[in-house]
Amino acid sequence: MYVRGVGPRVAGLIAAKGIQTAEDLLYHLPFRYEDRQHPRSLDELKAGEMASVIAEVRGTSLLSTKRSPIFEMTVGQGNLAMKCVWFNGGYLQGRFRAGQTIALFGKVEASRTPSVGRTMKMIQPQFELIPEVSEDEETRLLEVGRITPVYESLGGTQLASRWQRKVIFRLLESFGGSPGAVPECLPQSMLDRLGLPDRASALREAHFPSEGTTQIALMEARTPALRRLIFEELFFLELGLELKRRKAQKQLGIAFDPSDQVRAAIREVLPFHPTGAQKRALGEIVADMRQPHPMRRLLQGDVGSGKTIVALQAMLVAIENGYQAAMMAPTEILATQHYLAARKLLSRATKHYKVVLLTGSLDQDRKRLARSQIFSGEAQLVIGTHALIEEKVEFDKLGLVIVDEQHRFGVLQRFRLMKKPGAAEPDVLVMTATPIPRTLALTLYGDLDSSVLDELPPGRTPIVTRRVPGERQDDVWEFVRKQVAQKRQAYIVYPIIEGAKDDQPELDFARADAEAVVEAPAAPAKKTRKGKTAKLFPAPESPKSTKLDLRSATEMYDQLRNGALSDLRVGLLHGRLDADEKDVVMRRFQRGEIDVLVSTTVIEVGVDVPNATVMVVDHAERFGLAQLHQLRGRVGRGAAKSYCLLMTGERVSPEAEERLAAMVRTQNGFELAELDLAMRGPGEFFGTRQAGLPGFRVANLVRDRDLLELAKKEAAAFVTTPEESVTEAERKRVWGHLRHAWQRRYGLMEAG
Repeated sequence: MYVRGVGPRVAGLIAAKGIQTAEDLLYHLPFRYEDRQHPRSLDELKAGEMASVIAEVRGTSLLSTKRSPIFEMTVGQGNLAMKCVWFNGGYLQGRFRAGQTIALFGKVEASRTPSVGRTMKMIQPQFELIPEVSEDEETRLLEVGRITPVYESLGGTQLASRWQRKVIFRLLESFGGSPGAVPECLPQSMLDRLGLPDRASALREAHFPSEGTTQIALMEARTPALRRLIFEELFFLELGLELKRRKAQKQLGIAFDPSDQVRAAIREVLPFHPTGAQKRALGEIVADMRQPHPMRRLLQGDVGSGKTIVALQAMLVAIENGYQAAMMAPTEILATQHYLAARKLLSRATKHYKVVLLTGSLDQDRKRLARSQIFSGEAQLVIGTHALIEEKVEFDKLGLVIVDEQHRFGVLQRFRLMKKPGAAEPDVLVMTATPIPRTLALTLYGDLDSSVLDELPPGRTPIVTRRVPGERQDDVWEFVRKQVAQKRQAYIVYPIIEGAKDDQPELDFARADAEAVVEAPAAPAKKTRKGKTAKLFPAPESPKSTKLDLRSATEMYDQLRNGALSDLRVGLLHGRLDADEKDVVMRRFQRGEIDVLVSTTVIEVGVDVPNATVMVVDHAERFGLAQLHQLRGRVGRGAAKSYCLLMTGERVSPEAEERLAAMVRTQNGFELAELDLAMRGPGEFFGTRQAGLPGFRVANLVRDRDLLELAKKEAAAFVTTPEESVTEAERKRVWGHLRHAWQRRYGLMEAG
């Protein structure tokens, strides 16, 4: 439809932001609201609060400093005044003149240099100039004396909040009160039962809230209008996932027989008595494998919970039934490790099993041989990287697919391996060692059943975790040397490979917080009479170092092997080494030929060296919680007591302080995952943007957990037992909207 104010040129600009239809524009909701019904008077302001202020511009100035220009503005109300400050504010020069009316929103702070009538200030406030009545009456109507929506810009100042307010207001006005102008997509009986408004009313209220709507309800998305739009989005997502699950259950699968012969084969290779959680998970997996439709199951387990053993048992069920099993891992190091571990375990069996490795770095002759063995069926267990999904790879009789560390693959890669040619679809088991909060599991893996390993195998001891300031690194190196003297090994992990470059794949840590940092604590170690450190790493005080540069893996490798650790065997591993070099280094470390491995996060997942007892993470404040937890999981894999030392730089943001405190406080991966999700949000939960996570327009998985659970329940009920009061026309509208949303928004119809 035609939208006033959106011509061909503007339509092209906003299409790049994902807005292609009038419906898309209506679902581009404000990211915050300003209460301009009752703006605060300057004499009411209190330090520490967020406030909206409408005042008059009194004067501006641009201050030059060594770091960056600072733009200052003085605004006033009568005899009262307030200073506003913008760092790097050169772009604001010339935009204001005395006498203009301006709306400001920001955090109020006490002025360090109070003067008569000016005791407060705002740093980096949001602002908008309010036009005079004679300038633009419509704009003033939408901005003064009401709750005003504030939108993320769709392209510079031209398509900022003011333009969006006008266009969306006109669009809503054009619908008037005509029924069906904004077609309803949910059944009326569902809306009545859940106490939700109709779609048209919800959209109008979401953009232009009625007088009396509270600021708290708006910012927490708890108004009836916003709850309705959030529920709608989550309902159709869960409805689509429910249909995918049911579609898979109708497809032709393989009914595996867990016979006595299979059970005997499994018992023969088990290196230890399985935990209760492992038995439960295997029981759930085998129950699925017995069904005549394809298994689609997620196996979650914290670091060291024994997922690989469970997966190997499932693969033996397939192999003993005459089928092939394939495992896909995200890195060559992890694929190779799985290959070696599988061969070692299967060597305990009296029967010979053919295990084949296929990765991208193998030479052409070895690849051809591996593909030939896979095609002929000689290869019973195939382990590899994404090379397994290449068109050249054809299986003889693929029965089970294991996808390890699923979040590191795009969703469609999983489906490509599932869709390998065959009369029946293989069973699929997705594994992850990154504990996933329920809200993410319901969206990322909503089409999968779930099994959780929440118990560690016997013999695993808790890992001692300590935070250590960087200037105490000499004590850390001394501790590492003591561990090596006891025939142990250590990892030292850095956030970057070399220098401060932008093209380094290991830069997968949490964003550095440029503003509001606090000094990392530090203190000298107390010495005993023998000159030894009294505690492992005692409570720290203030640091002396002012160096801000990140220490890198290559720099510290050279420095340590020629300095503090010169009497030890030090190795280096990072993402720029080719696959053969990485393999050589890891094998030497696993064989004990390297005492200390200096590395980047390339060792984050799956590396298993039971003799390693120390994990040092330098600049730990730069890593996300999921990464820190995975890195800590590289030690504590043997019987010896293990340690994780989180070494920090001199500037640590409040958010990083919270992450580090959580790491010291708990080793429960699921608890840490919930905190990580709350702190970073779903889009960055895994450190890199998740390829399979739907892009929500309204919903927020952290904030809207209750509505997600409700949406899942309602979607399942709608598919199985829809209410009698739902008319046939309403059912058709629901399914029609699902097809439209599922195909265009989530793009996974082809994967179904």
